Amino acid sequence: MGQKLYRLGLMAALLVVGITGCGAAQAVAVEEVAVGGDVEAAPELVELSDEVKPEIVAELNAQGRITVIDVREDWEFAEGHIPGAILISLGSLPDRVDEIPSDKPVVLVCRSGNRSGQAFRFLSGEGHDNVSNMTGGMNDWRAAGLGVER
Repeated sequence: MGQKLYRLGLMAALLVVGITGCGAAQAVAVEEVAVGGDVEAAPELVELSDEVKPEIVAELNAQGRITVIDVREDWEFAEGHIPGAILISLGSLPDRVDEIPSDKPVVLVCRSGNRSGQAFRFLSGEGHDNVSNMTGGMNDWRAAGLGVER
């Protein structure tokens, strides 16, 4: 029975990879199956591409699987931001780079994707390999009908 569950889990993982394609996946969730026969959900692993769509960010953020960092100015953030987002303006990023979490993926956001793209390039250059840029910024977030905090 244990070997059957292991094979079933392995086939499911391969099916996910086959369906999503090699580089096309925005996020990949992986469950591990114990060899002893008990199915145990491992902490889901999230692997994000350099650019992530707002809908994916909303889903992963609601699940607590990512950290969202907003690189806009204080006044822009106050007008509405992604729930739970952390404000680190682009101008203060070099002085606050040590505040970038390393325990889970980080998605950077701004108004249109330009400043967060700059933040992405900066942090990548600093060795952060867990960062992504949300495409279209808050403009696309709002256009998708996704909620904001004030």
